[in-house]
Amino acid sequence: MIKIDHVHFYVEDAKVWRDWFVHHLGFEAVADSISSFHTCTEVVKSGLVCFLLSSPLLPISPVAEFLHQHPPGVADVAFIVEDVEAAIALAEAHDAEVIQPIQEHQEGDISLKWGKISAWGGLTHTLIERHSLRGEELESTRLEEINKQVLLSPPSLNTPSSSITAIDHIVLNVAAGDLERAVAWYEKILNFQPQQVFKIKTDRSALHSRVMVSRNGNVQMPINEPASSNSQIQEFLDVNRGPGIQHIALRTPNLISAIAQFRADGLSLLSVPNSYYSRLKQRQGLPLSHQEIEAIAQQEILVDWQEDAPVELENAAPLLLQIFTQPIFEQPTFFFEFIERRFQAQGFGEGNFRALFEAIESEQIKRGTLS
Repeated sequence: MIKIDHVHFYVEDAKVWRDWFVHHLGFEAVADSISSFHTCTEVVKSGLVCFLLSSPLLPISPVAEFLHQHPPGVADVAFIVEDVEAAIALAEAHDAEVIQPIQEHQEGDISLKWGKISAWGGLTHTLIERHSLRGEELESTRLEEINKQVLLSPPSLNTPSSSITAIDHIVLNVAAGDLERAVAWYEKILNFQPQQVFKIKTDRSALHSRVMVSRNGNVQMPINEPASSNSQIQEFLDVNRGPGIQHIALRTPNLISAIAQFRADGLSLLSVPNSYYSRLKQRQGLPLSHQEIEAIAQQEILVDWQEDAPVELENAAPLLLQIFTQPIFEQPTFFFEFIERRFQAQGFGEGNFRALFEAIESEQIKRGTLS
């Protein structure tokens, strides 16, 4: 068993970014911060999504060190595991660096063990084992403070009026030539399995991607490497000063209405040319009504589906709706994706993958980093 517990961002001002998530994406701010004397940490939640936002109060903060080496972004992706001692031992057996040995804490009826390993570039993974001593479902426990940065209780689906319900996938960018090494690392250390393979190439640039999935299917982690020197992946690596998390996809049950609200709240999203929707209407077996296509086009959402779906699924073919923000920080590194999966759509549509690639190329051209 493995699942995402929380994602930890290192930023220059945690309170500013707490307010950004609340005002732009409808997250709920958790009342009690979990700060220390050298680091301010705020917590925001939406559905099953929990983000920690940390900024330095003193130069000795680990956040200050991270921000000296990288722009703001994701520093840690924390996973719940069944047996943290076995997980850390497996990591050590494959020469992964353990940067925080296993620690234990008990708070009321909750028992917690955790450790932290180094991954790629400045990225780390906190591995957490959490138990209720009374055998109750942990989802019913309240949020508690623990060791400055680790949360005792996972998020719940009870966030008021939440349009974001879960993390769909997290995307890692690595240097050219490192894709297979990264795939092998996640296979050996976290027991992920490689799934889809993408090789996207346009007239201007290219990338290669492998989708890694945990054995229980709870975690999806595509890994990208640049396949050309001017690739958007290479631009990320250059600006980020090394490998890192490029984007996080957040799932919503109604993408059209969610994006309309996000736009009204001032969120900046990647634009999609009208020609995309002209081509879309010409594709075989379009499983959307004219009214819905118009609403999707108005919000500039990408659409992909299984064209060769069986006849009995003609009106319920697996369907992906996706849209992407502009980079949220000052530099063109990290962005969010929003995704709706209909009729148990799995994996990632290659049509949407290419459309995203081309949309980011357009932004590169505007920045002058792609001719």
